[in-house]
This record gives sequence, C-alpha cells and structure tokens, in this order.
Amino acid sequence: MNRYISWIFAFFIAQLVWSAPSQAQIVALGASVVQGYGVNSGEAFPEQLQAMLRAKGKSYTVSNAGIYGDTTAGVMARIDSAVPEGTRIVILLIGGNDVRRGGSVADAKAGVANIVSRLQARHIRVINAMPYYMAARSKGMVVSDGIHLNAAGQKYMATALLPQIN
Repeated sequence: MNRYISWIFAFFIAQLVWSAPSQAQIVALGASVVQGYGVNSGEAFPEQLQAMLRAKGKSYTVSNAGIYGDTTAGVMARIDSAVPEGTRIVILLIGGNDVRRGGSVADAKAGVANIVSRLQARHIRVINAMPYYMAARSKGMVVSDGIHLNAAGQKYMATALLPQIN
C-alpha cells in the first residue's frame, strides 16, 4: 500500500513540474524614472507593463531594477545582481544622471553601449526605453520637476513598450 501511495505522490509531483508554465523574465533597468519616482506604488511603467502582459494572457515576470540617481557606472556595477540568470529581456533607461552630474553626452552614450554589450554577451535582448521616455516627456507627462514622469507618462511608456514584448 505504501508503494502505491508513493507512486501516486510521485506522479502528481511530476505533473506539477512538467506542467508548470515557464515565465520569461523581464528586467526594467535604470534610475528614478524606472523606479517610479513621483508616482504612487504600482504606477511605475514596469508594474503597469506586467499588468498589461498578464491581461493579454502572457506569463511574464517584470522586475523593477530602477534606483534613484543611478548612472551608467552604477548600473554596470550592479548589473549581475540586478539582471539575474534567466532574464530574457532588459528594458533600459539610463544616462540622464550622467549628464546632469557634469558628464558629457558622449560619455553617457558610451556607458549605455557598455551596458548593452554586457547584456547582449549574455544573450539578453535589450529594449532602449529612451525614445518612449522622451515622447512622454515632450507631451508634458511629467511631474513638477519637468524630468520625472507622472502617472500618465508612466502608463504611456508601458503602453508603448507592450508591443515590443514577444
């Protein structure tokens, strides 16, 4: 009888393992705009993007790896911990703080290029979120500082990024 129960238990465990849906890992990587500075909890574009993907029946995990004030050098320093093994897509929005702190645009671009190279070497697809951020900003979807996106801007970014996720 114990052998019979053991077989049934093993069968059900195997079914759980084999039928578990695989989840694609997406990491939104950057600074305060990614983090959701200036908006309420759950309004940052990574969280909104995850909700939109789930509503479409897609099984994705979207992690928010935005840190207020971060730079390209800061992202490079934490890239391995911020982008774990199994990550398939990184949505990258970084470089503005490099320039705000006195760095050149060329240096910021070089920093972004280094990040992209490092991620691509790990076979991770990189989506450049800067055009979507700039579009939201040009439409006035910002908080009073004129830099960080408001809730409408964050939603705009999530909506614009949604078709980029396959």
